[in-house]
Amino acid sequence: MDDETKHPQNPYTLNLKNNNLIILKALKQASHTLQKNHDTSSPSIKALLDLPNEPNSILSNDPYLSTLSKHLTHLKTLIHTSSNTYSSNHGIKSFLSRRVNSHEIQRVAREIEVEIQAWIDREFIESLERTLFVKVDGLDVKDDVLVDLIEQFEERIAKGFDRDLQDLILRSKVFYQLETILCDGKYTNGVRECCAFAIAELIKFNKDVFVGLVLIGDTMSSLVSLASVRSINILSKLINYIKSPAIDEIVTNGEIPKIVSFLNSDDVQIRAMAMECVLEIGYFGRKEAIDAMLQEGLVKKLVDLQRSESKVFVRCVVRFAIQLEVGEGLRKREKRELKQEVLKRVREACVSDAEAATIVAEVLWGASP
Repeated sequence: MDDETKHPQNPYTLNLKNNNLIILKALKQASHTLQKNHDTSSPSIKALLDLPNEPNSILSNDPYLSTLSKHLTHLKTLIHTSSNTYSSNHGIKSFLSRRVNSHEIQRVAREIEVEIQAWIDREFIESLERTLFVKVDGLDVKDDVLVDLIEQFEERIAKGFDRDLQDLILRSKVFYQLETILCDGKYTNGVRECCAFAIAELIKFNKDVFVGLVLIGDTMSSLVSLASVRSINILSKLINYIKSPAIDEIVTNGEIPKIVSFLNSDDVQIRAMAMECVLEIGYFGRKEAIDAMLQEGLVKKLVDLQRSESKVFVRCVVRFAIQLEVGEGLRKREKRELKQEVLKRVREACVSDAEAATIVAEVLWGASP
């Protein structure tokens, strides 16, 4: 009799090492289901409970899963106790015991789910780090493989803050590898943009930790140099997340002229995205940033865009003026001074008195403090 005959094969038993993720995701779903439904007769729940006794199971092959094994053994004992209590006595004492036992089953099932997710996170971050390292090292990794992994990483951190996951990310070199690829022109725009989106998602994940890493690196400059629709979109997102410090970095790096120049692009999508970026800078930027944009002829460019037939740029001058009025970056006195400067430049940029009167009126009445 061979081993398989001696031990009926549990579908969750580890046969191949690369099946670990599939197995544990199934077990995680089983433990999640158990928290809502106390039916322990389903095949997935039975497999979950039998796993510690399976020969060559995933639990016996991975020391990181020792805590999970203990939780599963405890869960099996709880379920066995609950079943015996229900079958032996239906009195009030038995009812209360079952209620207490039921809450404990839910608690342990939650701990099992957390342990499994921690294992999945650790394995995934290690896999992502290895793949990024290979790519950074110049070895052959297909772009679509790398992009898929990075997008999975984005999806995971988009689920919300998790301290254990953050510790994994900080202990790894994932952030620095993402930034290295973003900042290196030898990689395709698609891969670089994907890395940028992941960095932006890390800011949302925990601004207090990852903003500093972004500001001391070259992320902002690299996004400007990419000069694509997606890179300008990400730049706008980062300005929105980080606010004035991000704009200060852009000003220090001398990137304002390049951003304003995007408004002259032949690509209408780039012009539209540059407009959104300018509006973000108008809202969060300090006087130095606004002055730098005005010096690059921003108002004239906005007047020209407003004159076009595109709906994207309707009333774009007054939209910018409103951002200055209601924004966070300027003092009240600076807002008044800059409003007058915008009006002056509007009059200079307009091709007729009628056009100037219309836009001036919009700025005066549409951007009141």
